[in-house]
Amino acid sequence: MGYLNNQIITVDAILTNKGRELLASGRGGETAGAGFNITQFALSDDEVDYTLYNPTHPSGSAYYGEAIQNMPLMEAFPDETQMMKYKLVTLDRGTQVMPYINGVSGQQDLNQGQPLVITPTTANYSQGETGGYSFTISDVRICSLNGGFMSNGTSEAAAALNVQNTNQIITNGTSVSQTVIGNVLTMTGTENNILFGTATTISATLTVIGLGSGARAQVPVVLFRGQS
Repeated sequence: MGYLNNQIITVDAILTNKGRELLASGRGGETAGAGFNITQFALSDDEVDYTLYNPTHPSGSAYYGEAIQNMPLMEAFPDETQMMKYKLVTLDRGTQVMPYINGVSGQQDLNQGQPLVITPTTANYSQGETGGYSFTISDVRICSLNGGFMSNGTSEAAAALNVQNTNQIITNGTSVSQTVIGNVLTMTGTENNILFGTATTISATLTVIGLGSGARAQVPVVLFRGQS
């Protein structure tokens, strides 16, 4: 990872590890890459430190944001779990408190073959998450994900992910992520004991993002080995 020259306009576009996986798998098509289709984009300000905004700058208002504008920008890097954590969102004028996710906190414990239902809500967001939430498990080997909408609601993004997940290839030796969309998530722990080796637990990370608010929560998921 390095820094970009912030004196010129640069578009640095790469595929994340998940994007490379989709491109290589050819999900949704017969040839490699046939199922890979970019339909949306997002913007984020991960690198911006807004505390550097200085309304008392001696040179006047044109220089209030000078320190921010001169901050270095990082090159794009492929780990989707460590980039674009703070996506830009549109909130009501006068908003003073950022939205945050309730119902997803602390360690989530799973037992083999048993479902765990998670129903998040978003505080400080009057519009409601009409598009639902994205739920991403960092290692799909430990559990299956099923996202759904409790009331009316679906989206093209959700439908596209359903197609991808239907054709997803899961192996014992490869850790890959999986994402589903909905306003309720059911995780079911795998019954495959090979993954445990001699351990009694295996773990992954669950990331929940409100698709309207941009609110984000990230929690550990621990799968406990059953008696055998």
